[in-house]
Amino acid sequence: MSDLVPGTGTVHWVGAGLSTGSGLADLCARTDRVRLWHRTVERAAQALAGLGLTGRVEPRAYTLDALTAELAPGDVVVSMLPAPEHAPLLSACVARRAHFACSSYVSDAVLEQAPAAAEAGLVVLTEAGLDPGIDHLFAHALVARAREAIGDDTAASYRLTSYCGGIPAVPNDFRYRFSWAPLGVLNALRSPARYVEDGTETVVDRPWEATRGHLVDGETFEVYPNRDSVPFIEQYELPQAWKPQTFVRGTLRLDGWLRAWDAVFAELKAGDDARIAALARELAAAYPTTDADHDRVVLAVSLTVETDNGRSWSGSCLLDLEGDQKESAMARCVSRPLALGVRHILDGSLPPGLSRAAETAERSQQWLSELGTEGLEFTVHVDD
Repeated sequence: MSDLVPGTGTVHWVGAGLSTGSGLADLCARTDRVRLWHRTVERAAQALAGLGLTGRVEPRAYTLDALTAELAPGDVVVSMLPAPEHAPLLSACVARRAHFACSSYVSDAVLEQAPAAAEAGLVVLTEAGLDPGIDHLFAHALVARAREAIGDDTAASYRLTSYCGGIPAVPNDFRYRFSWAPLGVLNALRSPARYVEDGTETVVDRPWEATRGHLVDGETFEVYPNRDSVPFIEQYELPQAWKPQTFVRGTLRLDGWLRAWDAVFAELKAGDDARIAALARELAAAYPTTDADHDRVVLAVSLTVETDNGRSWSGSCLLDLEGDQKESAMARCVSRPLALGVRHILDGSLPPGLSRAAETAERSQQWLSELGTEGLEFTVHVDD
């Protein structure tokens, strides 16, 4: 592994979709130079005007070749593009010795390039948004407290649940409004989910079929598993002496969502890729989050540990935030931690190679402290 390439202070933010928010403004205040790359210069300028950043960020028309030509060693590229476009961007970063950051899950194509990036002294920061991102920070913080209270070598069982959702602040009949990429929402529902239930690994091909009620701070929601939860048992550093009774990372929706989406589920069962893409456009047009329809983000992570001799420990973290006229809750919760991660790339505190948000309890606590200081409010509750 080579020494870390020093950051130049120049950030290239690629894409200005629904998750781009005040994190971009934060970078403007803390870095030397920021460029926003969008479909055209005009679209970039329009997005900057909406964010109140005209004159503070340089608008650019995005093509991979155009971006590559402007990259210098030590620059940071922030990808807000769809996940399949991350790998080509990362390849350009490695070639030009620029760092890379995104809020998405690590894809196999990105993972394959991580060793080359590390060898070049580059940071590849991933899973640094809301979910994945802040959920990782919450889980690391809770697991660290439980390990300190219970001990790594104590025989115990545990239940860890992590549910997150972007929902309407004012419920509608559809029980949902789209505050991030509609096709991403539908494709996530088409992907099988693996998790631990009653001490056994479980796979469900249609995640919505595992929907159940879930109480958060006195309010009833509906939740279902999302993607593959099992690898996060190791990532969250849960002791081997503790056995999972429940371990699930999933999606949170308003109560009544399952019934309201009956027609959507029928399409997901029968439709091909082209039909699902068309459905995403239709639903986005019918149920957008507009300036008059503020969104709400709820992220609830809880951990309960029970030892074989009857001792117990439990803790929970809750982020419950509503959007306002200035910014959606989703944009704030995705862009703020991502911007914080970029700052840590630039100050040299992240090592070369792959990072998934903050990957240790100590660094997770640091990130949470910084996010809390900067106005991203959340609560932590522990029962010893």
